[in-house]
Amino acid sequence: MDKAETALGDIRVLDLADEKGLYCGKLLADLGANVIKIEKPGGDPARNRGPFYQDEPDPQKSLYWFQFNTSKRSITLNLETADGREIFKKLVEGADVLVETFPPGYLDGLGLGYAALREINPDMVMASITPFGQTGPYSQLQGTDIIGQAMGGIMYLAGFPDNPPNRLYGSQAYHMASVQAAAGILTALYAREVSGEGQHVDVSMQEAVAIAQESAMQTFDLRREIRKRTGSSGLVPAHPAMGTYPCKDGYVNFFILDWLTLFDWMEKDGMIGDLREKHQAVIDKLTDLMFIFGITMNLEAYDKFLDEDFPPVENQLKAFLMSKTKQELYEGGQGRRIQLSMVSTVEDLLASPQLNALGYFVDVEHPDLGATLKYPGAPYHLSATPWRIERRAPLIGEHNLDIYEKEMGFSREKIIQLKQGGII
Repeated sequence: MDKAETALGDIRVLDLADEKGLYCGKLLADLGANVIKIEKPGGDPARNRGPFYQDEPDPQKSLYWFQFNTSKRSITLNLETADGREIFKKLVEGADVLVETFPPGYLDGLGLGYAALREINPDMVMASITPFGQTGPYSQLQGTDIIGQAMGGIMYLAGFPDNPPNRLYGSQAYHMASVQAAAGILTALYAREVSGEGQHVDVSMQEAVAIAQESAMQTFDLRREIRKRTGSSGLVPAHPAMGTYPCKDGYVNFFILDWLTLFDWMEKDGMIGDLREKHQAVIDKLTDLMFIFGITMNLEAYDKFLDEDFPPVENQLKAFLMSKTKQELYEGGQGRRIQLSMVSTVEDLLASPQLNALGYFVDVEHPDLGATLKYPGAPYHLSATPWRIERRAPLIGEHNLDIYEKEMGFSREKIIQLKQGGII
């Protein structure tokens, strides 16, 4: 696809980010931006994060690196050398965006802070992603993903009521910060169209996580109640048969209000058992929304109902679910307007008829591996300027010659000298 046909094809980005901002650069690169990943000589430390292709630990085979650096180009450059800083300043002259994740003040100490770079290129947008922002009492503190989740408050809501808070799977705080940084960058680029000037985008990982707590803060503001961990149910107390249940080949998640339709389905399949004969009184209660709402306001009555009345119904329900596959339950539930969904595994996602119809998964060639790998695709679809993965993640310094020689005009001899001097 021609760069002119992409959303950000005319934007040049310098990517100095570590794991807090790698996804930000990917989001821009896959929208067509010319993203140059600047690594230390020897490669970015994130390349050493597994898992690795075919379980071979190698900085050139990190699947983590592959995922978050698609469509980027890579050069090596040592900013802690005088020559390296001068080369960086030349790169800044032609840049639209700079993404960095250094501690506040680090780039200032190198003479490469926002004020200094603005003198070189006042049009450039600079995004700084840090654990706590550029100012404030915590600004100089370090922070990993788990610290971002904890200090942002989202861990407090994750887990079961009787257990300690839990970390969310994956590097969620890093990704939240990256998404907010990308949004801030796009907003600043839009503002530049009006003002003609760039600006500094200050992204705090703590703030990025704090706004992702659903309605926790609003609940306290309006009701003076602190949201609690609710486990798998999502509500306290749980509605009968609401949550995750095992089935023949995995799990399904559902919320049942129309019990009569569910019982008709169970009866049609010969799985109703003696529910209608022996437990009509319980069925009447389950189908009476006023009863359900009333006892949810009375924990003692609700617990008694779940312990004494509901078990026979739930046992029959579990047996019914275990007789069917996820796909059978999903299709049957959808046809009956029952709120039921599959709990998808990775294999389920790869086989999903909906995701495949949308073309979600993208095959990306890795000539150096002699393989083609399947990647998650676009998080959205643009009709006129499509999202795409242009190329696999770059090797260490793969584009040194392209950028230093072809674009910046360095001689081959100069490049060799810079390499020998540990500058690139």
